[in-house]
Amino acid sequence: MAKNTICLWYDKDAEAAARFYAGVFPDSAVHAVHRAPGDYPSGKEGDVLTVDFTVAGISCIGLNGGPIFKHNEAFSFQIATDDQEETDRYWNAIVGNGGQESACGWCKDRWGVSWQITPRVLTEAMAAGGAEAKRAFEAMLDMRKIDVAAIEAARRG
Repeated sequence: MAKNTICLWYDKDAEAAARFYAGVFPDSAVHAVHRAPGDYPSGKEGDVLTVDFTVAGISCIGLNGGPIFKHNEAFSFQIATDDQEETDRYWNAIVGNGGQESACGWCKDRWGVSWQITPRVLTEAMAAGGAEAKRAFEAMLDMRKIDVAAIEAARRG
């Protein structure tokens, strides 16, 4: 078990979410599914209680804790992409599986977990600073899914 693990609270679909992530992102897998040894406030003995999984190399536990807590944008996975094809693949997988688009490269999966699908060209432009960063930033503000060619054009001015 990893020393530091992210625990994500789900209503009842932690296993489905973990299996979805494992099918979409490299270096992702479902490692174990743990069932409740007895009844608990939001479930019964034998229900899936927790799921151990990794998302892009990050250790996670999905907890089926019931509808009390909801995901929000205060937590997100940021996935760095190398090109438009990779950006499209992840974005389309998340949004196309019952998720929803947001602004500036953000989207939510069908379980409410937020994702930032961020091409490296955008991160590099921001790190460059100055006018290049400003142009890339301003271009990004008008986007939902990041358009790599538009960011590259903005970098060049």
